[in-house]
Amino acid sequence: MAAQAPSSARYLEIEWQLREWARNGSPGMLLPSESELAAQFHVSRMTARHAVQNLAQEGLVTRRRGAGTYVAQHPFRRYEGIFLSFTEDMRRRGMTASSKILEAVVRSGTTGEIEALNLTGDQRVVCIRRIRFADDLPLCLERSVLAASCAAVLSSDLEKGSLHAAMAAIGVVPAVSESWITARMPTAAERKHLDLTSPREPLLVDRRIIRDNRGAPIEATESAYLANRYEIDVIFKVPGQSAKTS
Repeated sequence: MAAQAPSSARYLEIEWQLREWARNGSPGMLLPSESELAAQFHVSRMTARHAVQNLAQEGLVTRRRGAGTYVAQHPFRRYEGIFLSFTEDMRRRGMTASSKILEAVVRSGTTGEIEALNLTGDQRVVCIRRIRFADDLPLCLERSVLAASCAAVLSSDLEKGSLHAAMAAIGVVPAVSESWITARMPTAAERKHLDLTSPREPLLVDRRIIRDNRGAPIEATESAYLANRYEIDVIFKVPGQSAKTS
């Protein structure tokens, strides 16, 4: 017997139905438009839009300008202790990684970049800014900064290929990463790049210093993920205590 929608405000009835579709549908499934929802539930388009916006803020559906409303991708999860490039991470999930380059230049480093990379001689850096996609879904904005000695990576295809693979090809091999996780609201430009319709969707920002196997810093990077599309799992231990197994 089919479940009945709860008796409540009209937009809550629409939310209930959208939740059912999101729960039972596959990621990327196209949902009815606001006008179709309004006609189906006999409400104004504004009421339908209110319901869709609420679920979009929860990360259950995603809205794309001019394209419609879709069942959202279930959040990507990253587990502690595992360091993978974005390309390799997506490959292991059975997805195709790609990028759109926003900037790829050699320029003077900022004070923070020079300190992060421990530069003492040539204080120019390679700066690469990209939108990172997983199966065409915009997942994050990434800014990678390398020493100018790594400028040869700019000749690689960094839209279809991996930056870390390009670095390894010139003998610069990432080995370990230190991360600092924060959160913030997106700028107008970031909302546009990530195809966000609401200014209230936060970003999960992962700042990293990546080192080679000698411990030398080779990359300073910032990846700003959509918080409702990306999760990071960590385990914390209480000092002096250990978990017991049965």
